Amino acid sequence: MAKRKRLTPANPTHLEGDSPPEKNMKFPTYPQGVAPNRSAPIADVAGDAAMAAAFEEVTQVLSEARASGRMVLDLPLDAVDASHLVRDRVVADSAEMDALKASLRARGQQAPIEVADLGGGQYGLISGWRRLTALRALQIDGGGATVQALIRHPADASDAYLAMVEENEIRVGLSYFERARIALKAVEQGVFPTHKAALLSLYHAASRPKRSKIRSFLTVVEALDGHLAFPGALGERLGLALSKALEADATLVKRLRTALVTAQTSEDEQRILEQSMRQPKVRPSPPEKPPGVEMRTGKDGSITLHGAGVTPELRKALEQFIRDWT
Repeated sequence: MAKRKRLTPANPTHLEGDSPPEKNMKFPTYPQGVAPNRSAPIADVAGDAAMAAAFEEVTQVLSEARASGRMVLDLPLDAVDASHLVRDRVVADSAEMDALKASLRARGQQAPIEVADLGGGQYGLISGWRRLTALRALQIDGGGATVQALIRHPADASDAYLAMVEENEIRVGLSYFERARIALKAVEQGVFPTHKAALLSLYHAASRPKRSKIRSFLTVVEALDGHLAFPGALGERLGLALSKALEADATLVKRLRTALVTAQTSEDEQRILEQSMRQPKVRPSPPEKPPGVEMRTGKDGSITLHGAGVTPELRKALEQFIRDWT
């Protein structure tokens, strides 16, 4: 039977608790209870790369959110130009404005305004005129000096006007006078070529009867814009009747403008408009018959003028008389 050979460790002193010689150590020792915290070089490189990639991704997401108008920014109130577009809202109801300021004071701004970046740290207001106005009023009373805003990039001026109209239609309905006025001003500024194009673009979501009413109010706006102290109080029924009256009587515009100067309240204004429309139309006097003109009346009721006195000037005077009479 073979005899087993006894095996001994290569370093017997290691079993007895002695430390190996310093020259045989491949890694440094650490104090008792302290774990090594240095990773391998490849792990450092991988960690730095991952951190850089994450930072780049966050930066790109933030840049895209800002560019697409999804990031709410705090802008200085003084950096926002409220006159960037001709505003559709003519006047702000004082009671509604007081309620808005009370809400902003108690809860802060809940919905951002919309602006266009004009460059140089300046921004043009697209929508949110009431909120901007209320915040500026609160700033005078010691409120904050910034406004929360979303930056929009309208393709052209028509898109900016459309955004303003749609925002006001959703939040606080405009009067027919205000709707017609912004369409008229947009045409005057060359944003749209015709009134029809402006109405179809700005009020594309409105029904055809509603657009027809807005078109009727164009006559009222052309005649009385700047002469009505309370245009928002002009109701649909009175406005449509006034439009017809203005189209039928060319002298009504002058009478209305003269009478409206005395209006102190919206009630006064409504009364003046109604009374002016009820006034009988002043019939013009026919031009005097000049010498050298003979007139013949046919059996069918026709009237024929002939002679040396029938001049182009007489013809124009008769045409104007007929227009004024009818």
